Amino acid sequence: MWNLNFQPPKVIEAQVLTQMPSQFRLPKENAWANINKPGQTIDSFIEGPVFDKNGNLYITDIPYGRIFRISPALEWELVIQYDGWPNGLAIDAQGNLWVADHKIGLLRIDPKNPAVEVVMAGTDKPFLGLNDLIFDSKCNLFFTDQGQTGLHDPIGRVYCLEPSGRLHEIAGNVPSPNGLVFDSSERFLFVAATRANNIWRMPIFEDKTTGKAGAFQNFFGTSGPDGMAMDEEDNLYVAHASLGGVFQLNHRGEIQTYIKSPTGQTTTNVCFSLDKKLLLVTESSTGSILMAPRIK
Repeated sequence: MWNLNFQPPKVIEAQVLTQMPSQFRLPKENAWANINKPGQTIDSFIEGPVFDKNGNLYITDIPYGRIFRISPALEWELVIQYDGWPNGLAIDAQGNLWVADHKIGLLRIDPKNPAVEVVMAGTDKPFLGLNDLIFDSKCNLFFTDQGQTGLHDPIGRVYCLEPSGRLHEIAGNVPSPNGLVFDSSERFLFVAATRANNIWRMPIFEDKTTGKAGAFQNFFGTSGPDGMAMDEEDNLYVAHASLGGVFQLNHRGEIQTYIKSPTGQTTTNVCFSLDKKLLLVTESSTGSILMAPRIK
């Protein structure tokens, strides 16, 4: 069931804003692809879109340990390449990039003087493989530890790192925790459980615990929901990694709009432009950044 109006959602088609230039594509066998895309030649796999205050868009290229900066003029620049698998990105108040790296852990990089600083490589137990991260308004950093978890082994974790350095494990039973985002009140955290093919909605209490977490919306497909974004009206935008588009859900979880990719089916991450007028989407299989107008 799409919604309580019992009507199909509105469908709009995104457009290609820019694609990874040919000189940056590396079509060869790599360890990440052998695990995540066996039998496929992967020349890139982009995720993690985030804007800095100057309108530069940063993205990751997971298999080749690269972070790119795309200028407002759509010029691509390699910021750093290192021996890791960078996935989600977030930017702090000082302009530093924070990286959820599947291979290494939680990283921090100054884009003006790029070098990898390992903030945390694990706790009393090793990380499974970090995926995505987000800051709240109090500079608490929430991140997901996905690894290779799924319905067969639902031990994926959601963490919160306070500015003081104190770490909280909020949940430890998520089948493939991926993208995450807060509602406007910051009382509820939404987490994409990719291999369960649904979105978890969990309250976050003052002591960084949760309770009564539930499924906000269920999907289908060979993969599942990935990155997410939330607008000021608490509409949730969900990139689905095998259904070729982004779903817009209202505050009740009803699907209102489907934003269809014009190229490729692996829509992985979403973010809004600085002026909130555009939704940007990574289509990872083609190395494309898609755009669609903000849905009213």
